[in-house]
Amino acid sequence: MNAVWYDSKGAPHDVLVVGEMPDPHPGPGQVRVKVVVSGLNPSDTKGRGGWRRRTKMDYARVIPGQDGAGVIDEVGPGVDAKRVGERVWVYEAQQHGSAFGTSAEYVVVPAERAVVLPAEISFDIGAALGVPALTAHNALFKDGGIQGKTVLVWGAAGAVGQAAVMFAKWAGARVIAVVSTATATDVATASGADVVIDRKREDVVARVKDLTGGAGVDRVIDVWFGANAEADLAVLKVNGVVASYSVGGPEEFMPFPFSRYMSKGVTLHTIYVYGMSREAHWAAVRDTTAALVEGVYRPRIGARFAMARAADAHAVQDDGSVTGKIVIDIGAA
Repeated sequence: MNAVWYDSKGAPHDVLVVGEMPDPHPGPGQVRVKVVVSGLNPSDTKGRGGWRRRTKMDYARVIPGQDGAGVIDEVGPGVDAKRVGERVWVYEAQQHGSAFGTSAEYVVVPAERAVVLPAEISFDIGAALGVPALTAHNALFKDGGIQGKTVLVWGAAGAVGQAAVMFAKWAGARVIAVVSTATATDVATASGADVVIDRKREDVVARVKDLTGGAGVDRVIDVWFGANAEADLAVLKVNGVVASYSVGGPEEFMPFPFSRYMSKGVTLHTIYVYGMSREAHWAAVRDTTAALVEGVYRPRIGARFAMARAADAHAVQDDGSVTGKIVIDIGAA
């Protein structure tokens, strides 16, 4: 099969290779997916780049790519043969003991991580689910339902942020989106945000207090907790919730107003998709499918690359210049 891989960590154009590898085959409880589109995530490029000095290879060779979409073409023992031919989206392919992800013509995953993709949903959209959808869902619903609540989403045009906006509206919340560009404003608005705040032009805290009559918001979804800890505290109601999936910078000894968080009764959740419980994964998969079918979950595809240009895709993911999900075309259905 054709695949993208690296044997050492480093800059994308230094370490990524496109070439031929042996075809994989599924073992017990697994399926093989013929990949049509692979989705790229920050965790894929951070793993390749040796983020935070993690330069040791966990495997001799790694095919990156947690997310993807394609067609099941082979099943292992214990998996219903009727699954062959299913259109599916794949999540967490290159995790938990597997070195080989979706940046290849074929990927083998546990059967439960290949989720039926509704017929009306494109492979592009399927490849854009995975990490963003599961992360956003866990951040929003870790403390139960949000119908009638007010949710603030930082970075609302990013892959996870956009997912959070769409899920929150689907679940009946009022959504305040925070962005930093005109394009991001358009994305957040199209995703269903009730109000969009440009953090570079407006005082986020003052605007939120004005919008809520001084009451504040029930929940905050945060992509840059290191910079936003004080603002989060200021905009939250008493007993509000912050769910953050990224500190946004150096994590060592980050100043944190613990006593003021405690006195306001704030709950702080750190969200790490790869550490979510099985039940949380199932709930996110269930609701993602429902939102897809209802037509309210449509992630933005920000850029696409041919497999031969995988290094370019990684470089663009690293520099943050694209708004939306980056996808890599792998093959035909």
